[in-house]
Amino acid sequence: MASNIDYTSPSTQYAFDVNTSPLFKKDNNNYINVLGVQQLNTLENVSLLDIFLSANNVVEPHYHQNAAELVYCISGAATVSILNPFTKQILNYSITPGQVANVPQGWWHYEIANADNTHLLAIFDAPTPEVILGSDILKFTPANIMAYTYCMDENKWKEAIEPVQPSTYIGPYTNCSSYLSQMCLQYQQQFNQQYYQTYQQTPHMPQYRRG
Repeated sequence: MASNIDYTSPSTQYAFDVNTSPLFKKDNNNYINVLGVQQLNTLENVSLLDIFLSANNVVEPHYHQNAAELVYCISGAATVSILNPFTKQILNYSITPGQVANVPQGWWHYEIANADNTHLLAIFDAPTPEVILGSDILKFTPANIMAYTYCMDENKWKEAIEPVQPSTYIGPYTNCSSYLSQMCLQYQQQFNQQYYQTYQQTPHMPQYRRG
């Protein structure tokens, strides 16, 4: 096998502690560690993400433009969901320890933990797992382009994606419940205001039947 690695160099690495290489951390139960050629310079066409999730947490929708992904369940349980671009169908695969789901290169997908202490190993056939995240697409695509392309109200689109944080990686956000409560309150206030404007500001003129 051809290789550009200098196996005689004193800087050549053959072992690495993935626990020391965080990619993203939501909290102590939901985080991702990474191993690529930047961490271990003897890697060739392989890299991995070490994923830890508690129940109902989701690795956000995304795709890997440079690699296929093999998701192996070490502990817990998860559902790997994949959008097949040829059939336009969402495929859902529930995996438990010892089971895998394979995501072809460039396919839109996400993973949801079905149990606490879920541990997944995502293995890639590339030296670095590149990624395009759904949160980045939503946040960085100009709102006027989305509105024009899909015939949407630009202000409503901006309002809908306002809570989206770039590079979410693991959702939902820790303040999601409070945000939803706030949204419900705002909706109720808007509804009350519309009701008042529609029904209360119009003088009520009693109508009587004429004999």
